[in-house]
Amino acid sequence: MKKFDSKKYPIYASFLNQLAKDLTKFYYTKLDKPFKITNKMIGKGYDPVTTSDKAFEKFIRFKISKKFPSHQIIGEEYGHKNTKSDFSWIIDPIDGTRSYVAGNPSWSNLISLNYNGEPILGLANFPKMRKYYLNVNKNLAYVYENNKKRKLKVNSKINFVNAKLAAAFHNQLSLKQQSKIQKFINRMQFPCFDALTYCQLAEGRLEIVSQTANKIWDIHPIIPIVRASGAIVTTWGNKNPVAGGNIIVSNNINNHKKILRLLKPLAE
Repeated sequence: MKKFDSKKYPIYASFLNQLAKDLTKFYYTKLDKPFKITNKMIGKGYDPVTTSDKAFEKFIRFKISKKFPSHQIIGEEYGHKNTKSDFSWIIDPIDGTRSYVAGNPSWSNLISLNYNGEPILGLANFPKMRKYYLNVNKNLAYVYENNKKRKLKVNSKINFVNAKLAAAFHNQLSLKQQSKIQKFINRMQFPCFDALTYCQLAEGRLEIVSQTANKIWDIHPIIPIVRASGAIVTTWGNKNPVAGGNIIVSNNINNHKKILRLLKPLAE
């Protein structure tokens, strides 16, 4: 399998950097107004999608297709544009649609560039917060805010006893399942605010973050950002997180091993 040419990182990072600015401008000029909501799980639960989700994805797809017409695109709302390219773009037009509906600012546009199925660049753009997170190669990521950028780096020196843990189960674990990981639950100190919480770990504000039922568009853009900041990211079963599912991110390998032991009863 061919390896990604690391010399080409700047091409794609520059594109994503500009796309973040374009997306925020698009929101304030076109979407900062009343929107329609549809429940994708009528009678089975609540999974909202808004007219803004669809507008954002169309906008992102247009930008990618214009710049990289041969690349594949996989989006939450409009499916898979399949080509023979080794490159694919994974899109969550609004991560945190519930937050968007409720008026909370923690929703984001998530986009990753994958090479042969592996995420190599990720963007998490927060229009309402006027900030975005982006890795520019496998070892370097920044948060951009107020026309300035700060290097992302986890607080790797915090040990397990003092580690701040944020987690959310998104109604995916039964009470019986939760009872099997009671020691983990007892350590939960903070809620999760969609992709923002993963990004806060990359900033060194938290040390361990876990969320269940991640789809590929939820987690692929996050993987390269947190890895470039020094974090460890796997499934609860200590597997490659690219398939999604139950994800755990930690600030260092020792804390990761310890938290995996607490999650072992439910490891997939």
